[in-house]
Amino acid sequence: MNTKTFQIAVIPGDGTGPEVVAEGLKVLKAVAARDSLSFHFIPYDLGGERYLKTGEILPESVIPELRQVDAIYLGAIGHPEVKPGILEQGLLLKLRFTLDQYVNLRPVVLYPGVETPLKNKGPEDIDFVVIRENTEGLYAGAGGFFKKGTPDEVAIQESVNTRKGVERCLRFAFEFCRRRNRRKKLTLCAKTNVLVYASELWDRVFQELAGEYADITTDYAHVDAVTMWMVKNPEWFDVIVTDNLFGDIITDLGAMIQGGMGIAAGGNLNPQGVSMFEPIGGSAPKYTGQNIINPLAAIGAAQMMLEQLGLETSAARIEQAVRRVVREDVRDLTAGKMGYGTREVGDLVVKYL
Repeated sequence: MNTKTFQIAVIPGDGTGPEVVAEGLKVLKAVAARDSLSFHFIPYDLGGERYLKTGEILPESVIPELRQVDAIYLGAIGHPEVKPGILEQGLLLKLRFTLDQYVNLRPVVLYPGVETPLKNKGPEDIDFVVIRENTEGLYAGAGGFFKKGTPDEVAIQESVNTRKGVERCLRFAFEFCRRRNRRKKLTLCAKTNVLVYASELWDRVFQELAGEYADITTDYAHVDAVTMWMVKNPEWFDVIVTDNLFGDIITDLGAMIQGGMGIAAGGNLNPQGVSMFEPIGGSAPKYTGQNIINPLAAIGAAQMMLEQLGLETSAARIEQAVRRVVREDVRDLTAGKMGYGTREVGDLVVKYL
């Protein structure tokens, strides 16, 4: 029996975020009762509504509090009345950067019973993980405008890649690939033929570290080739490691081949600090309050959170329940087409725990 009380910050966020988070919390409370775990959920009113009311995005007083929790559980950020980029940069990116969540972890797993748009591919073919560097690259915000608003305007966006940032992400990927213990194959996704400086640093450090991990098979693919092979031969991949921008793009492709945004979950990890877990899909404001949004991605994010907290047995229990729901009950993961409401899907997961 685990006697620790885990402190979990909960940011329901915008749109349908609060609805899917409610189902994730329902499942967490049920598995806590089942496995004698103790969670203390601390709600945070952050997102579009608060910004529109108060002008605050992420108050400075909140950061020290978040540093003290065991994990952060996030619903979704994005409000139709707030200009795109304001909440994403001021909340999501600021949390990732300030809490140094330098790994974005994205399992791409096709569960039995879930449809994939890929012809002749099944669960045995689509089971890999993408590890995306999460605090550098083109997302570091380096650059600016020159002669803005004139015919001679120049916009510069620079990709920032530090030896430290690249190496710690790659080392995490090697260690993760070893722990995963499937095919023990790690693929570096970059663009060495065009982005010669950034990709050369990634490739050079990758080759250096490969010497320390003789049990891991390594290979390389340009990002454009990775997108091709994810569609044509997804079974080739075990673990893919890549930079911030390429990771952002290929993980959305991964979500589609695993059945859509309704099932895809991700973690923003600081292995030495506080990590944050979220469904991949956005806030989907047009579905707000209709009880039709799919909560399985948010429940999957809760499962990933338990894994990171060392509660593997409870995490596996949630995953098996989700697998049963998509195998036996929910045939279509699309909002409004599940055959069940948001709350009812959460109830099914609880029933199968």
